[in-house]
Amino acid sequence: MKKTILFALLTTSLFAEAKIYMGLGYSLYNESYSYSASILPDTSDNAYKLKFGYGIREAYAVEFALDYIEHASYDQAPETGKAKYAFNIALMKAFDWGIYINPFVKVGFGAGMIDTEGTTNPSLKYGSFDMGTGFFIPVNSFSDFEIAYEYKNISYEKQNQLDSTIQNSSHVNSLYFGYNVRF
Repeated sequence: MKKTILFALLTTSLFAEAKIYMGLGYSLYNESYSYSASILPDTSDNAYKLKFGYGIREAYAVEFALDYIEHASYDQAPETGKAKYAFNIALMKAFDWGIYINPFVKVGFGAGMIDTEGTTNPSLKYGSFDMGTGFFIPVNSFSDFEIAYEYKNISYEKQNQLDSTIQNSSHVNSLYFGYNVRF
């Protein structure tokens, strides 16, 4: 019993400084498709992110993010592109090097969909592997700015076109600017 109580107290003290945080940000989003016979153009879009996390700014954190990307042009006519939505989960490791900024790395995965408004298939789903690096710029003890580079490897669901099946993938590079509030 004493060991259980000691373990509980030790675990509680380790996470005593951990906080819940919420962030809002903007990304410059560039997507390049991998399918060799693809006539899909590379796209540069605006992306917006709402995220929630739990952790310590100078150590580890778990982050959940909702993404909204404007005018995703997966279909063959870029001008008819629709919105892309995603839900991502990432594990972050930040470093406290005694300087004003706190650099970090993160890795995670996500899932999402593109609203195609088609009659046979109203949405196209995808999965992603995500990683990134950046830094927090603390404003005070409960808020900070975040600047990050993020990379995503996206795999779209298979599509049937005439007499063939196509499964496209893409590589996304984005530059993220955000503001986080810690509670």
